Amino acid sequence: MDEPKKDVIRETDAEAIRLGKTLLRNARFGALAVIEPQTGSPLASRVGVATDIDGAPLILVSMLSAHTCALLADPRCSLLLGEPGKGDPLAHPRLTLVCQAARLERGSSEHARTERRYLNRNPKAKLYAGLGDFSIFRLEPQRASLNGGFGKAYQLDQSDVLTSGPIVEELATSEQSAIDHMNADHLDAIAVYAKHFTKVSGNGWIIAGFDADGMDLVSGDDVCRVFFPQPLAAARELRHVLVEMARVGRASVDVGTGLNYD
Repeated sequence: MDEPKKDVIRETDAEAIRLGKTLLRNARFGALAVIEPQTGSPLASRVGVATDIDGAPLILVSMLSAHTCALLADPRCSLLLGEPGKGDPLAHPRLTLVCQAARLERGSSEHARTERRYLNRNPKAKLYAGLGDFSIFRLEPQRASLNGGFGKAYQLDQSDVLTSGPIVEELATSEQSAIDHMNADHLDAIAVYAKHFTKVSGNGWIIAGFDADGMDLVSGDDVCRVFFPQPLAAARELRHVLVEMARVGRASVDVGTGLNYD
């Protein structure tokens, strides 16, 4: 008798969801797969990536590109995220999102928000973002496939990767002023977030975006994701959470170095 086929998909848990969100929020680029309208064949291309406040991927693409024409003809697409490191590239985690693409109209509030977030994350794109043949597409995830490395496969649904509720619109209203304030007046605290909560090295970290789950930090081409201890329930909680995280991070540094400010 044939042995029953082994299910290689693991049960989705909090650790898998955290990894999936980390790959999504950390992504600077991805492989976009579309359906070529003339032939029905798959077509893949590299695209720059950012995320909307709720976590949906954002791409800025030229209307002259083959993949853009394909999205306009058929919005079904997938996006592969995750950068390989040293050694076997298949040993490193990656996330594939199955999405529906929507082109955002210039002049709309949604376009203004997403363009702001995209350029915060990819400032070099300011050179061409305003050109008439470039458009922002929001890729609405329907589901996702997470491979955390050999033997670590998970299926994620939309609620595992996207944030919903009033917090999304609340943060959209106040996010940029909070970013500007932190980057202008609290670079020392941002350095603490990077060093203590993500263990990254290097200097020059600034905040590129806030969302209910955490914040995205950038330093040149480097990116790191900092999660809040608990997701925000309301935008007004952001200041208190940032102050407390800076306090915790500084206290850890002080203990580690034996410093005492009493």
